[in-house]
Amino acid sequence: MTLSLYVDTARWRAHQQAVLAEFPGLVPVAKGNGYGLGNARLAEEAALLGTGILAVGTAQEAASVSFPGELLVLTPYRVGEETAGVPERTVRTVAHLDALRAVPPGTRVVVECMTGMRRHGIARTDLPKLPLVGPVVEGFALHLPLDRPDGSDPVAEVADWMRAISAAGPPPATVYLSHLGSADLARLSGTFPDTVFRSRIGTRLWLGDVGALHAAATVLDVTPVAKGDRYGYRQHKAPSDGHLLVVTGGTAHGVGLEAPKYLHGMLPRAKGLARAGLATVNRTLSPYAWDGRQLWFAEPPHMQVSILFLPCDVKPPVIGDELSLIVRHTTTHFDRVVYR
Repeated sequence: MTLSLYVDTARWRAHQQAVLAEFPGLVPVAKGNGYGLGNARLAEEAALLGTGILAVGTAQEAASVSFPGELLVLTPYRVGEETAGVPERTVRTVAHLDALRAVPPGTRVVVECMTGMRRHGIARTDLPKLPLVGPVVEGFALHLPLDRPDGSDPVAEVADWMRAISAAGPPPATVYLSHLGSADLARLSGTFPDTVFRSRIGTRLWLGDVGALHAAATVLDVTPVAKGDRYGYRQHKAPSDGHLLVVTGGTAHGVGLEAPKYLHGMLPRAKGLARAGLATVNRTLSPYAWDGRQLWFAEPPHMQVSILFLPCDVKPPVIGDELSLIVRHTTTHFDRVVYR
């Protein structure tokens, strides 16, 4: 009995084709946990899309994934990095001049530029030095911010880099972009017709149609409790009559784990404060739902299962039933993925 992800394959692939039509020449991204679907399967789907290239997160992922075309490693190469097992058709990202000097001979290279993300990238003042060091640069990459609260124009940021690159050397034949809309890409292509702009897309490509994906957990046990009965590791008291449901999905799957969030506006902050207040009295909503009702955790999730509290006014499930749950796919490890 498992934590499952069910995929409506036809609908899922139709969404992929729609994204491909909107972003011709896109570069599919398969990294980390494979967006909950696994990198092996995403590599197969990317091959069916016929893009000829797949972006992965790390050199280790490039060495482990099976893909018939080129592989673009998104994490920049670091001096002294082990590269054994990386296929010859792999294109490495570099973000510093010293890394460009240190890449093994024959390595294909894309140079990452320092955008408003300020995460990593080459400085504009170093652009004139590129032809003097290391291998031939095949292209450039710009990883752009998702939000722009200052109202700045992402196209203007890319255009500024394009002019700086062209001033330091020949105009780039290929530029890889992240987090730019199709209309903005069209503007760039019109302004710089001699450059091919390729969008690196992961989340929107694989997870953009939420209706094609359904996460479900198996009910392992159903135990009736009366108000005041003690249960669990910490022997909490049942708040009322009801049932304890033991379901698949725990911390090993990523259930109940939450990444930090950056909140904008008063309403999200108020909701965050409300959740924090409930947590101080051991009241935490779970991602699980039964009969249209989102359920509370009875106690913090265990490693492989969670215990939920179901009030007495709801007919309980039976062992073997499945509960739907909403999870963050990039942090969830499913026991199985079922393609229908």
